[in-house]
Amino acid sequence: MKQFEIPAFYRSPIISKVKARRKLDDPRKQDFSPTRLQFSKVEFIIARHFGFCYGVENAIEKSYKAIQEHPEKRIFLLSQMIHNPDVNEDLLAQGIKFLQTPAGEQLIPFSELTSNDIVIIPAFGTTVAIAEEIRATGANIDSYNTTCPFVEKVWNRSQKLGETEHTIIIHGKHDHEETRATFSHSNQTAASLVIKDMIEAEFLGEVMMGKKTEDEFYSYFDGKYSPGFSPALHLNKIGVVNQTTMLASETQQITDYLRGVLIQKYGEAAIKTHMADTRDTLCYATNDNQSSTYALAETAPDLALVVGGYNSSNTTHLVEILEKSIPTFFIKGADELLSNKIVRSFNIHNKTIEERPFLPNNYPLKIAITSGASCPDAIVDRVMMKILDLIKEPCTIDEAFLNARI
Repeated sequence: MKQFEIPAFYRSPIISKVKARRKLDDPRKQDFSPTRLQFSKVEFIIARHFGFCYGVENAIEKSYKAIQEHPEKRIFLLSQMIHNPDVNEDLLAQGIKFLQTPAGEQLIPFSELTSNDIVIIPAFGTTVAIAEEIRATGANIDSYNTTCPFVEKVWNRSQKLGETEHTIIIHGKHDHEETRATFSHSNQTAASLVIKDMIEAEFLGEVMMGKKTEDEFYSYFDGKYSPGFSPALHLNKIGVVNQTTMLASETQQITDYLRGVLIQKYGEAAIKTHMADTRDTLCYATNDNQSSTYALAETAPDLALVVGGYNSSNTTHLVEILEKSIPTFFIKGADELLSNKIVRSFNIHNKTIEERPFLPNNYPLKIAITSGASCPDAIVDRVMMKILDLIKEPCTIDEAFLNARI
């Protein structure tokens, strides 16, 4: 796989060493067991896969390359490059300006762009309409387009399915940048509908089976279906794709459920006519990170730390996996570790930051740790070092590596 040129300050001495060893021992990424770094007072249980994925590294490399190659030009990002505050703040410090918020609110009018400007499309991609509007200003949006190749794969598959008269069911958050972009691209050839979870999938199943009316469909999915969408016409032949940061297991659950509805309606023998096989569109990095997090949960640690941006969808899903069985803290960095007794943690349910009791006294502690696909490894390093400092750990990093189970 391609090696990207990432600024050195995003790399890390501890995690880079761990990942290099794992890559050497398991080049095909078939072992999802975590790495264990044993100190005298704490054992860090580190997920097999976490941190920057291919799409994020591609986006960061292109963004910094644009800055280096065009110091004389104005450079804009359509919106946040990725959902990590450290990365976005550094790009702002380099002189890049954001045109929109992640929610699509305009910060700088497109009308102010000129043919001498560069606009970087973030890893999530953008809608067809926005791309056309920016391109009409003459600004360059093609040279440094950082749309993730796996997101583009979903777009291409959706458009192909539309050509065979499949309706595209998008498993995603309808207001997320990536889902808005996928919805826009699938609309070019296909009727499209966004569903968030199994609850909405089950409601859709009742519509498909005639247990809910068209009016109930339009009310329930208001703002989430394409123009001209007809439940009577557009739900007999479907393909399910997803926002690449959603839980892959939930996407599969939704797919299996809707497949069962279609089998009930049309019979097993006709299922290939009515439902496309879209398993090849699932993002491998998201799937690997989530599988590694399930493996992390099985180690029964005393607590878990998930590091990343609070508006990161893929990071939030890692929290969901771990908090089912482990006391879990969602932090954006080492500064949230206020002491060995108090941590500032983001609550994904009510969207608030809470001060919570942190480290128990039962040394040695077992602490599971992972991070989202948009989190630099250097931030995870700083979290680990802060914990070692807080508990006054006498063992050095080098000594821990001698006994590491990698």
